Amino acid sequence: MPDISQIESSLDAFDRKILEELAENGRIPVAELAEKVGLSKTPCQNRFKRLIADGFIQGFKAILDPSKMNLDHIAFAEVKLTHTHEAALTGFNAAVKKIKEVEECHMIAGRFDYLLKIRTRDIKKYRLVLGERISNLPYVASTSTNVAMETVKERG
Repeated sequence: MPDISQIESSLDAFDRKILEELAENGRIPVAELAEKVGLSKTPCQNRFKRLIADGFIQGFKAILDPSKMNLDHIAFAEVKLTHTHEAALTGFNAAVKKIKEVEECHMIAGRFDYLLKIRTRDIKKYRLVLGERISNLPYVASTSTNVAMETVKERG
């Protein structure tokens, strides 16, 4: 969870506390949230709605257990593109978003252009995703893979 206390914005201490609580438990009832942050229910609910409207809260989702879904294999693929002009970046970005096994995609300043976090059931499935999907994305020149041996900390 990000350090919400360091957010530079129009948020006051109540807003920050609401965000901290919701980051830990997005299903907390408004009455309980109000009690935890030191507000009555109506002002808390109004702030909650404003934080959503202002885009501080982008949504709510279930956090699934990958091991129960047989998705224990995590690989990080370093992707180097043939070109980095705007059309190449746009084309790659649009195409990589369509690959469901890619959990995260980050443009990187360094020796490669993108870092992808890919979750699959095993190395065999990863090889298929890499060989048939990622390597065939627009403008991909080369890839290099790092396999996670253990997840020590993960958002969620």
